[in-house]
Amino acid sequence: MQVFRLGDRDRGVAEIRRILASLGLLANTDPATGDLVDSSAELAIRAFQQRRGLTIDGLVGPETWQALLSAKWRLGDRVLAHNAGYQLVGDDVTELQRQLLEIGYNAGRLDGRFGASTAAALRSFQSEIGLIPDGICGPQTLRALKQIEARRVRGGAPQLLRDLMAVADAGPSLLGKRIVIDPGHGGDDPGVNCDGITEADIVFDLAARVEGRLAALGVTAALTRGRSVGPDDTIRAEFANAQAADLVLSLHIDASPSPKANGVATYYYGAGEVSSSIGERFADLVQREVVARTGMLDGRTHPKSWTMLLRTAMPTVRLELGYLSSPLDLPRLVDPGFRDLVAEGLLAAIQRLYLPREQDPPTGVLRLPAFAH
Repeated sequence: MQVFRLGDRDRGVAEIRRILASLGLLANTDPATGDLVDSSAELAIRAFQQRRGLTIDGLVGPETWQALLSAKWRLGDRVLAHNAGYQLVGDDVTELQRQLLEIGYNAGRLDGRFGASTAAALRSFQSEIGLIPDGICGPQTLRALKQIEARRVRGGAPQLLRDLMAVADAGPSLLGKRIVIDPGHGGDDPGVNCDGITEADIVFDLAARVEGRLAALGVTAALTRGRSVGPDDTIRAEFANAQAADLVLSLHIDASPSPKANGVATYYYGAGEVSSSIGERFADLVQREVVARTGMLDGRTHPKSWTMLLRTAMPTVRLELGYLSSPLDLPRLVDPGFRDLVAEGLLAAIQRLYLPREQDPPTGVLRLPAFAH
């Protein structure tokens, strides 16, 4: 799709303005003003992007557009049902998932996508209260949800408990686990580039080092791309879901117009009040292990709703390993020994995610295969 920016006039822009106005972010709701010529519209877009965990650039690209389309739906605006060929997406789905989780039904992650898990949870609820278990959320089901208000456990506790139990049930050993490594960009998209040194090449090499170490520990590891191809993030997420992976680790490198920008940061799924609790824990472990072992500047962890984080059904973390534009980071990134250090840190973070608290060692000291069996 096209990218909408300040100064554009288009039918799609009028829709953008209407949605922003409905969210209380923009005052002008006149459809005839189908443009983004005023700075208030750009500020509204930036505010929306910040609220939704998107890249804050004031532009309406594919991810911001999809988030805007999701934001216009409220629970009850339409009938909700699972369709394998076309998945309904929207804030109304998120609210349905939240309500089902609060009354004890596992609707999956709060991602606003009406998938098979949400449909199964809805059918279970309908069956229990005597409705036809068709997995369709219409007026009768909405009334039933309102009638059992008192049963709800407010907040994120139900999903957090399920997530913690799932990790505990998986056991401390890495043997038999399935992990997808996602080297960013690739093919015709080299990512950031510094005098012929590309993000795609560096992260592919790092991914191969991580994959080899995981395989040696009995992990089923898979890469989302080969050396010469670069599928989009939707395809990568679908690949990870088809693998039924336990974790996904997406590898990237950054760049900045300022040579002073440097350091490492990690990202997990989060948008507003919704986030992945295990993703946040995994991101924190990755961040601390990489910083401790490399001495890089700590850019901390952050919630985002980028496609790869949003559309994967399992905890996913994106690592931004330094800046090719930085005179501090560049020599490290091109050093194979440095990439070995990072690979060891990533393995330690993965292992620590599954260790019981009483066995979890201090950051930076775990050496595998100490816990391989």
